Amino acid sequence: MTSGRETSGTTPPDLWDPVVRISHWGLAAVVLLNAVLTKGGSLIHVWIGWVGLTLLALRLVWGLFGPAEARFSAFPPNPRAAIGHLRDLVARRPRPYRSHNPAGALMVYLLWALLAVVIGTGVAMTGTTPLGAVERQVAIESADWSTLDLGESDREGRKALEEVHEVAANLILFLVFLHVAGVLVEGRLMRRNLVRPMLTGDRRDTSTRKGRPV
Repeated sequence: MTSGRETSGTTPPDLWDPVVRISHWGLAAVVLLNAVLTKGGSLIHVWIGWVGLTLLALRLVWGLFGPAEARFSAFPPNPRAAIGHLRDLVARRPRPYRSHNPAGALMVYLLWALLAVVIGTGVAMTGTTPLGAVERQVAIESADWSTLDLGESDREGRKALEEVHEVAANLILFLVFLHVAGVLVEGRLMRRNLVRPMLTGDRRDTSTRKGRPV
């Protein structure tokens, strides 16, 4: 994602540091694996969720103590600025930003919020520690759900958590689709490779126009 404050002078070549890139692609892998390749409630699903929690926590801490481009202050959520950026993009006159552009910033915060909801409800359903999740899953797999020692309120609470978990997970997939589409559209309009900087951290020479590196 590209985003937040205008650059002054020359844009630094190392636009995305390793923590930003690792957390970005790591969370993308967590979402993909748990949405497509694992069964909800399975041990592997739960453990991947804990990896997601670790990556999300790392990125949020990095937003406070990381380099300037990674800090929250560099890309505050601003819906009005996001709309303005989209208008500039359609007119093919987008301004440069040191961090995420306003539209990308808004997407980042929405995804983080939904990930927190998904992970939080997942932890609430499976246990407060990875070991607790394993013990709970073993108990579930070794007995019918109806035989577990749960009161009516516990059952209703779990059902509510499952519904919130599922809705938030589906919203994440929808936003990921919009994000990927946005990256493709912006890259095509501006003739820029927007994926390479998030892979290498280097923003230099990402333009596809001959003789016009960005």
